[in-house]
Amino acid sequence: MNILILGAAGQIARVLTTDLLSQTDHRLILYARNARQRLQEENTDRISIVEGDFKDPNRLSQAMQGVDLVYVNAMSDTDGLRTILETMNKHRVKRLIGVSILGIYDEVPGAFGAWNKRMVGSQRIQLQAENAKLVEDSGLEYTILRLTWLYNQRNNRNYTLTQKGEPFHGAQVSREAVARLIVDIINEPTGKLSKTSLGVSEPGTDWDKPSFY
Repeated sequence: MNILILGAAGQIARVLTTDLLSQTDHRLILYARNARQRLQEENTDRISIVEGDFKDPNRLSQAMQGVDLVYVNAMSDTDGLRTILETMNKHRVKRLIGVSILGIYDEVPGAFGAWNKRMVGSQRIQLQAENAKLVEDSGLEYTILRLTWLYNQRNNRNYTLTQKGEPFHGAQVSREAVARLIVDIINEPTGKLSKTSLGVSEPGTDWDKPSFY
């Protein structure tokens, strides 16, 4: 499988790249601004590096040649997301995994939900909700990941999921756990998690706020 990682210099994307190289035989196209300065060269012929931003249809078209699945490390730029979706449709690339945030469906209850709204802000939550709707209406085989608050903890790969329409649980999740989830989704049979929006958190963290705040 050929996988295009958009925003490849991001923290989750870097862990994901390492995991995919060590756990699969997939070929990776790493796409980021100033990618050659920001990404470490790997001694493997399974990686290609493309420099560009999400709003550049020509660079995205170059990167998307022969791609089977696109991973978007952040869906916060509306114009960039529209360009990604249009380019995917142009090249008939159907599978998309995209990162969003918790709270876009007003699905986070209780004290943690109130804390999250206060910290994130209603404007940012609304923007992310609108961008998720763009993906949901795109006709693609998408999986949206609504991530709770992120932190780094080596070898902590525990995650739990909630579905769209269910209350969100969990105040934090490690970036390694998110990378593990993405690999698990990629390895699932096509269609099993198609057109789903998953809340992603760490088991046993139903707190009023993350432990690091």
